[in-house]
Amino acid sequence: MALDQSIVGRESGPAIYSWNSRDTLLYALGVGAGQDDALKELAFTTENTADTPQQVLPTYAVLLMQNTARVDLGDIDRTKLVHGGQAFTLTRPLPVEGSVKVRHKVCGLYDKGSGALVVTEATAHDVASGELLATTTSSVFIRGAGGFGGDRGTSDSITMPDRAPDFDAPTQTRHDQALLYRLSGDRNPLHSDPAFAARGGFERPILHGMCTYGITGRILLHAFCAGDPARVRGMQARFTKPVLPGDKLRIQAWRDGDSVLFRTLGEDGKPVIDGGRLDLTAA
Repeated sequence: MALDQSIVGRESGPAIYSWNSRDTLLYALGVGAGQDDALKELAFTTENTADTPQQVLPTYAVLLMQNTARVDLGDIDRTKLVHGGQAFTLTRPLPVEGSVKVRHKVCGLYDKGSGALVVTEATAHDVASGELLATTTSSVFIRGAGGFGGDRGTSDSITMPDRAPDFDAPTQTRHDQALLYRLSGDRNPLHSDPAFAARGGFERPILHGMCTYGITGRILLHAFCAGDPARVRGMQARFTKPVLPGDKLRIQAWRDGDSVLFRTLGEDGKPVIDGGRLDLTAA
């Protein structure tokens, strides 16, 4: 199996992705909404609560891209592929239901020695109006696919401030978190099939990186935006270690002007998400 090294510039789409109220409710539950305080997050987990219109978590933007056909990377071993990083930018809060036209493009292939890093950009335009709703940048790391002599790329990681966090709180993932999250579209057996996970070198199925990303984004939304999705312009972060369903996480964040810098720590106190930044609109 080999990574196709001619993929830079390759595009896919346009593809149509549609969602409804049920989809966004299920996603919210999949990233832990209502787990600690069911009444606190009814705007994201119900559609018929009095005086509480349904809203959509900003991180749902990544599903608009993930749930459409992406660029073919060639004949690679999928057990060796892990999410490297994710960013999204919104032009406005996502509607409870809608349809978008999605295009993907590979914009980078980097030789990291032990593996290859593939960077893809995607755009989502509203089908009815043509309006750009969201853009994303996603990177995947393919273990064992490096060493082909390509560009190593640059490091543009965000460093956390050398002071105590402005926000520091634990959160508990569920033992069935991956089984719940996969219902939003990512059916990769790495997160459910013990045999598949073992072939990838994991002791048991791991949690989706995008689930940990969504959990982190949801908690930061309440901590810094009073739960208002209109306050979020975008979010970016790197995935540094796998998380197992049932792990206890800790989210640390620092206010930095119109942004919030953050990281998510795993059970051992080491980052599982690092170099994070949540970009805010004016209050």
